[in-house]
Amino acid sequence: MPKRKRGITGDAASRREELEEERSRRFSTMVQRGQDRRAEETEEQRNSRLSDKAQRGQERRAEETEEQRNSRLAIMAQRGQERKAEGTDEQRNSRLSAMLQHAR
Repeated sequence: MPKRKRGITGDAASRREELEEERSRRFSTMVQRGQDRRAEETEEQRNSRLSDKAQRGQERRAEETEEQRNSRLAIMAQRGQERKAEGTDEQRNSRLSAMLQHAR
């Protein structure tokens, strides 16, 4: 007797793919709406939005455990390393120049 293949096949696989595509479209639409909204906001609205966001971040950080803080900082450091690795020579030179100016 032949072994039965495991996994999703046929209609179920097609349906899962359709759902993923729909989810992706909805997410793209949400992102676009947010960008449109931000493009139309006044400087006062922008400042208020950013102030609220900063306040929420401060509150969240004040409540985090040392383990959560260490994890957050490790992720930030990793992203910084990835950005540096992907940067052009011009970006690298600009970053180093800014560091030099700051050190003076």
